[in-house]
Amino acid sequence: MKSITLSGVSKFLGSEKVIRDVDLKVNPGEFFVIIGPTGCGKTTFLKLVAGLLVPDDGEIYFDEEVVNDLSPSERKVRMIFEDHALYPHLKVHSNQGYSNLNFPLRIMKLGLKEISQRVMKIIDRLGISERLFDRKPGELSEGQKQQVALGRALTIPPDVLLFDEPLRDMDPQTREGARSEILKAHEDFNSTSIYVTHDLAEGFSLGERVAIMKEGKFVQKGNPEEILSSPKNSFVESFIGSYQETYREAFQA
Repeated sequence: MKSITLSGVSKFLGSEKVIRDVDLKVNPGEFFVIIGPTGCGKTTFLKLVAGLLVPDDGEIYFDEEVVNDLSPSERKVRMIFEDHALYPHLKVHSNQGYSNLNFPLRIMKLGLKEISQRVMKIIDRLGISERLFDRKPGELSEGQKQQVALGRALTIPPDVLLFDEPLRDMDPQTREGARSEILKAHEDFNSTSIYVTHDLAEGFSLGERVAIMKEGKFVQKGNPEEILSSPKNSFVESFIGSYQETYREAFQA
């Protein structure tokens, strides 16, 4: 398990400063949730942690190591995107050739036996049905795509799991099952996880701690009960809005 620390991190996209002098520490093994409106910088923040973007200012640490110049594979990070980022021309799983589940292992040039063992372990753990193996992403439901994307991310055990609104387009029933799978994967792999969403119900139900983001800054951090009972400013109070009383009742039940 790794701690993740950002110290004075900023990022420009073009002339716009999307991430603004961010300081944050995520504890080893924590499931940390970032909630904010569309366009506030959540995805850019995740890409900085993942190594897909390099900060213009500040440092990112995994434990005590500065990782600014390390690639995602060197950081042992896996990121699950909103659109799942599955390969449309590949089947879910195949022991012959490339598939969505074995792709990370094949490019590492591992032996076929080891690849098969790792993939089957993830299939068993996540309960991916054999009837999906021959299907391509276009033949899967949103819930099935999420399951495969999560499985692919976990074939190489990560130190850090990053989630970019992976449940956004799912129906409520599928979302509930997917949330359970995500939390189970986090616990099973002893990963440090950061999950971003604009959905208050999702964020407050998943996060051990939660940060509210506005225009590239964190305007409040704390456990869900703290934020719901004591909004720090008018933006947070307005953002949690009509949901506040519902969530209070849920936590007190």
